Amino acid sequence: MAIADDVKSGIDGVLSPAWQERDGTVVPSTDDIVLKDGAVNIDATYLYSDLANSSALGQKVNNKVAAKVMRGYLNAAARILKHYGGEIRSFDGDRVMAIFIGGSKNTKAVRASLALNWAVDKVLAPKLAAKWPTLNDLWVTAHGVGIATGTAMLVRGGVRNSNDLISIGAAPNVAAKLSELRNRPDIYMTKAVYDNMNAENKTSGSRAMWTTHGSVEIGGKSYTVYGSTWRWSP
Repeated sequence: MAIADDVKSGIDGVLSPAWQERDGTVVPSTDDIVLKDGAVNIDATYLYSDLANSSALGQKVNNKVAAKVMRGYLNAAARILKHYGGEIRSFDGDRVMAIFIGGSKNTKAVRASLALNWAVDKVLAPKLAAKWPTLNDLWVTAHGVGIATGTAMLVRGGVRNSNDLISIGAAPNVAAKLSELRNRPDIYMTKAVYDNMNAENKTSGSRAMWTTHGSVEIGGKSYTVYGSTWRWSP
């Protein structure tokens, strides 16, 4: 079959079948969903963690050093996200995505985000400065975290032997966009996450750990967001 016919047939194969949906109580893996027409609906909190200004890192810094920096960040992020119950379902360059489900999904995601701040500020940045003292002249260690909650549908995208899970819905999209904000607060989350997390993650003593940052428009919809620069050692 010529590639043009193959493409047409492939798209028809995606568009024609009805979804075979089910509700999920755990975060599915790729093998849990049928490539042809499978879909799993979940109520979840999505967290995206993104190394800031990695374009400059890749262009200004030696590749071997830049690779160590990115791997160091992703190593720390993966350990922390898994520690707090997040199921990692995507790595995209210098960005990682985790899904939290269950009754304490918002609390766990927020707690993980504060631990990520600690890892970047108190562990990764000092270690990078000690190993490469001039690195900070070219690139500053920073990151961004976005958190959003809601329903999502997970399906598989791609073709046989070359596919991956994709999450459809507002929560994954909004979390990804919030992780890209660079207005100093390292962590941004939606009001829905803030309203439904444990109170101990909102204050430290009498001090508020989160401040409102107005609204952000994403995909034509406005979201009230909260931001924080606080850290919390795991």
